[in-house]
Amino acid sequence: MPAIKTVEYFRVKPRWLMVKITDENGEFGWGEATLEGHDLAVEGCLEEMIPRLVGREANEIENIWQTFWRHGFYRGGPVFMSALSGVDIALWDLKGKNLKVPIYELLGGKVRNEVQVYCWIGGDRPADVKNAAKARLAQGLKCVKMNATEDLNWVDSPSALDATVERLKIVKSLGLDAGLDFHGRLHKAMAKQLAAALEPHRPLFIEEPLLNEHPEAIKQLAGMTTIPIAFGERLYTRWDIKRFLEDASVDILQPDIAHAGGISETKRIATMAEAYDVAIAPHCPLGPVAFAASVHIALTTPNFAILEMSLGMHYNTEAGDDIDLLTYMKDPKVFDIGKGGYVKAPTGYGLGIEIDEELVRKISKDTKPWQCKVFHGPDGSIREW
Repeated sequence: MPAIKTVEYFRVKPRWLMVKITDENGEFGWGEATLEGHDLAVEGCLEEMIPRLVGREANEIENIWQTFWRHGFYRGGPVFMSALSGVDIALWDLKGKNLKVPIYELLGGKVRNEVQVYCWIGGDRPADVKNAAKARLAQGLKCVKMNATEDLNWVDSPSALDATVERLKIVKSLGLDAGLDFHGRLHKAMAKQLAAALEPHRPLFIEEPLLNEHPEAIKQLAGMTTIPIAFGERLYTRWDIKRFLEDASVDILQPDIAHAGGISETKRIATMAEAYDVAIAPHCPLGPVAFAASVHIALTTPNFAILEMSLGMHYNTEAGDDIDLLTYMKDPKVFDIGKGGYVKAPTGYGLGIEIDEELVRKISKDTKPWQCKVFHGPDGSIREW
């Protein structure tokens, strides 16, 4: 197999960081190293990695992964792992193209033919969910996700939670299942109350009901509710998730393939979770490369449940210029949503998608780093976004 010749990265709207690795024969693979709100940090990490990549055998994916993990001495964390993710995904895409097979064939083959997806409704401050839910139904979806609340104080009025329950009831009355993303916005006192209020209405899951830096509180909450508890976007390695599997405090793990070491580590996390009877529902409010890579994980993972899809997501539409999940794809039909809210397995080599490189290069020239949202209370205090 040929050696790596060049490694490039492109920051593009709405908030994505794409990586392109080209080998000595001119074949190339695409990766995604998006870390929302931290573009410059990941780009700096990629700059550090590139000299160690050029000249390496492109097919030695695991060797390269272990080299950066072991020989970097300082390891883990969102910035390093996102940069490594971009490299890893690109190498898998490149290997699939060189061997003329889809990536799922390199991962042992499919255990399913289609992948169920869900999309977002309601925005950062959830509103107008009824019309948005109807639009998702028209797209063929059976499941959606929405933010559970706006920002809340550490202890807030219980009445602040009433609207969450009503929104869930509206969406479910239309025939949709809904996951509710607490987004780490709620602290323990409020999260316990909201979980109890939601339980009779049976949400699909509650996501990040508490920040995963509070494992003892998550374990306590897990023992108080029958609603499936989901989290994982802010866990980046199998070592990060180990304690949550061991204490049985998570029902659905949500590793993000652009944050969690790419295809290599996400697949290991999924296999590890299966041994604890925990489902995998990859987090993916990102671009087409991350979504395609997540599809290959889903196709080859027995304990896969459902996949997030950023089509029409508020972060995409807010960026303007009509840029969305399909914008940079030459053949957007690869991601068509079929009956029941399923996306079919791609048939092309590697990731199975073709990126419009000319458009990527054009948009990247003027794309500024995306910044995370900021929430403040009425007293001016900083609240979780």
